[in-house]
Parts: sequence; C-alpha cells; structure tokens
Amino acid sequence: MDPESLRPIDLHVHSSCSDGTLSPSELVECAVNKGLAAFALTDHDTVDGLDEAMECAARPALRHTPSGDGAPLEVVPGIELSTEYQGADIHIVGLYIDHKDTAFQRQLQKFVDSRVERNRKMCGLLRQAGISLTYEELLDSYPDCVITRAHYARYLLEKGYVKSRQEAFDRYVGDHAPCFVPREKITPAQAVALILQAGGAPVLAHPILYRMSDAKLEALVKSLKEAGLMGIEAIYSTYSPADERQIRSLAAKYDLLLSGGSDFHGANKPDIDLGSGRGRLYVPMELLLKIRKALNRRP
Repeated sequence: MDPESLRPIDLHVHSSCSDGTLSPSELVECAVNKGLAAFALTDHDTVDGLDEAMECAARPALRHTPSGDGAPLEVVPGIELSTEYQGADIHIVGLYIDHKDTAFQRQLQKFVDSRVERNRKMCGLLRQAGISLTYEELLDSYPDCVITRAHYARYLLEKGYVKSRQEAFDRYVGDHAPCFVPREKITPAQAVALILQAGGAPVLAHPILYRMSDAKLEALVKSLKEAGLMGIEAIYSTYSPADERQIRSLAAKYDLLLSGGSDFHGANKPDIDLGSGRGRLYVPMELLLKIRKALNRRP
C-alpha cells in the first residue's frame, strides 16, 4: 500500500470560530507539528474560519517545521450542521463543500439569524436568574465566534457565577436547565441535501453518541442514505472497538464511505487531542482519498 495513504488525518475539528479554543491558523500549525496529512475544519454551522486555515496551510514555511516532511498540509473545507430527528440532536458533517456557494451562504445566514434570536432569549432568562449578561456583552467577550452554550459556560465560570463548566450546564444552560432555549433546526435529510448542493460529501457524525437503539439508528442511516448520505463516522475519539465494528458494519450494509475524526475542541474538551483523540485514534489518509474519488465520480 502507498505510504501516503497511511498518513494520519483528522476529519472532525473545531476552531475558535465556533466552540473550539484554537484559531484556524493555530490549528494548522498544530496539525503540521503532529505530522497530519490533512484535517477537515468542521465548525458548527459556520465556514468563517476556512479561508484563514487554507491560506495558512499554503505558506511554504510550514513545510519545514520539526515534524514537517516537506509535504503540504491539506485543509478540507467542511462544516458540521446541527439538525433534529425525532427529538434528538443529530449532526451532519460536510466535507469538501464549496463554502463560497451563494445558495449555501444564504442558508447559513438563516442559521445565524436563528441563533442570534435564541441567544438574546437565553441572555434574558439568565438576567431573570440574577446574572448580569446581555447578548452584546457576550459578543464583546468572544468576538468573531459563533456563540454556543460552551461560551455561556465559559463566561459564567470566568465571572464567578459557577465553579465549573459542568455546573454552568447543570444549573443554567443544559438541555433541561431553566435558561436553555432550543434553536430552530433543519432535519438531517435537509442538511444532507444542503451539503450535496454545495458540492460536498455529507457524513453522519458520531452516530454512537446519539444513544439510539440499533433498530432506530439503522432506520436513520437507511433514510439518510436514500436522501444522499455518502459517509458515516466510523472512527471517533470515544468509540470502543465494539462501537467501531457496529458502525463499520452499517457502512458496509448501506454502501457508505468511512470517515473519522477526533472532534477536537481544544481546551473545551481537554481530554481530546488533535489527530489522536484520547491517545489511540488513528484515521488513515486512505479514507479521505476514497471520499475524494467518490466526489469526482459524482455527476
């Protein structure tokens, strides 16, 4: 087998443009130092960090770091879309999207508008709970970010309202906490269609995390395959060997490409490292080559 196809990659990575803590440029430098052949920047519902990451990766100086081998790092333009299915939060990753596509950009703006309205409501509920916080203050604290509940938790911790991020979720912004406001979401099938329209490969992210019964998960995969799903995340930081076998089996049954990634968030998930997850994650370049090949065959 070609040694290039065995080089490690990471197809699920977040930057500070959503709820990660490293900037897109810092992610590129980290990936080069770790010897990755490629990584996909898949921020939540935004593509704001892609140009910075891709421009940084194109700099010749990065090829001469101590762990660099002279080969350029590939930044795969991606996104992770939040969707809802039968009351569950389901994520669809898009790989190799045309992030400058006009129709795609219009839909993302709708997501932004919906998120802003939701954040204003959550800030109002937090003020009712005795926490002095406006949406404008949140934006000032975390500029150029897609505000997520991770930012609320960080703010509450930094301002001394809670003693841990987990307490922030438990007391204020978790799914069943008093200041939580659900956000309008598209369906997984709609996310698949949106990614396909943008020229990308739609991938069902971390299916084990949804804690569905085997039958319910298979029904979801079957319906999404019919909608145009191309891949499924079979290699993931928190999977057990049995989990990976289960998802690989589903992929084979429904003729889906394999994908994998760490779901790296920097300090927001301190036990998950870029490229290696919890230390044993290994995603080979071979998987990305197959995704590329499938996209090239698409009419």
